[in-house]
Amino acid sequence: MNRSFSLLIVDDERVIREGIQRILSRENLRISLAEDGLQAWEAMQKQPYDLVLLDLIMPQMGGMELLERIKNRYPDQIVVIITGHATIEAAVEAMKSGAYDFITKPFLPDQLRLSLRRALEKRTLEMEAVQLREEREKSLKDIAMEKSRIQTIIHCMASGVLVTDRDQIVVLHNPALAHLLKISGDPLVGKPLPDNPLLKTLTGSIAQVLTEEGPRTISLETALEGPDPVYLRAHTAAVTGDQGEILGSVSVIEDITYLKAVDRMKNEFVAMVSHELRSPLSAIQQQISVIRQGLAGAVTEKQQELLGRSQERVDGLLDMIRDLLDISKMETGRSFQQKELLNLFPLAEKTVAFLQPQAEAKNQTLTLRTQPDLPLINADPRAMEEILTNLISNAIKFTPEGGAIQVLLKPEFNYLLIQISDNGIGLAPEDLHRIFDKFYRVKSEKTRKIVGTGLGLPIVKQLVEAHLGYIQAESQLDQGTVFKVLIPSIPGERIPDGSITVETK
Repeated sequence: MNRSFSLLIVDDERVIREGIQRILSRENLRISLAEDGLQAWEAMQKQPYDLVLLDLIMPQMGGMELLERIKNRYPDQIVVIITGHATIEAAVEAMKSGAYDFITKPFLPDQLRLSLRRALEKRTLEMEAVQLREEREKSLKDIAMEKSRIQTIIHCMASGVLVTDRDQIVVLHNPALAHLLKISGDPLVGKPLPDNPLLKTLTGSIAQVLTEEGPRTISLETALEGPDPVYLRAHTAAVTGDQGEILGSVSVIEDITYLKAVDRMKNEFVAMVSHELRSPLSAIQQQISVIRQGLAGAVTEKQQELLGRSQERVDGLLDMIRDLLDISKMETGRSFQQKELLNLFPLAEKTVAFLQPQAEAKNQTLTLRTQPDLPLINADPRAMEEILTNLISNAIKFTPEGGAIQVLLKPEFNYLLIQISDNGIGLAPEDLHRIFDKFYRVKSEKTRKIVGTGLGLPIVKQLVEAHLGYIQAESQLDQGTVFKVLIPSIPGERIPDGSITVETK
């Protein structure tokens, strides 16, 4: 980046703000920091910024509210969303509301730089377009020089650029586009869009942005099939004149095969390591069990205690390995679900009965309630059982002796609501928005002795979303937590049973 750009980083986590600042310290940027939406909004009133990196979940003023203000006041402002895996849907909504791009936490430095450069390349093109409009009255020589300058910039871009007129005739493209699409021979300029696997997909986006009632920008990902598939991401936008008339389209296309490969390698590595660890740990678990039962000789009380602690640790490792394998299968698309028309109440009743001994061991009350006309759902019974088991066992773990856990099933508009409530230790606001992050565990004196992997809730979230559902959590510190899961119901299908309450203690 030869041009100096101004950048505003908005994130309530100091470590994220300063980490991004360090990563970009060698770039030609003027960086400002803001720790919440209100502070960022005040800064934007004082000076313009070429780019805003915006976190979604923040106190004072959230990212969505700030994005709405920005787009109302500064419609051309480029905003890149910083989001955790748990808020990926919110990030998509932000893109629909005008954000240019988003990156997910945790991110690699190269991912951040790549996203930043794409956004600033867009900013460069916009600035050049503005400059062209302002210089329209200049001499033909100046205009010709400016056109050459823009072509030079576009030709030096690593991402492919394709510009068409209103009739989808190619006006401009760069060598990077020809390389990405494996097009050789005569230039495309002055010709209709060629018959190309990617451009067949891209043509639809271009046609949409060229219509008066269509969207002004469209983003999509596609794969070029072959022995070595190539994954591409394309951003297409309409080019408009002074009066708002549509003159053509511009598409920026980038190769994201490397990012897909890195993600695939990560999942394959996790799966391989998990498989390799599971067998020896299972053997250790069995041998400890044999010794504790006295089958290998007498065992003292102290030895029993030490062996018991060892077995708890091994059980925890095996649970983590199982969760890692589950989440790896989901992320690589290898998780198979067999959905069927399902009445969830018998499954919930069975799960509550299975977890009853855990509640009894802590003298807790575990209650299952349903309301009349419970809807049927199209779901995988094993996935539903895992969702219930994870959420209920979590409630038992984080609820003190003598506490109460309630499981409620009821119709909610076009959904079945699964609600698990407890009066346990609860969550602080800064922890609540991170509980669906992989490996995240709340660290406090009250949770120090509670065993867990930090993968249960991310697995639950992925299973819920695989059923086109939603999950959310509400919590107050030292008062309890409520998890709500909404699964789409089958229209017109209802269970005629009345309200049922099952209580265990």
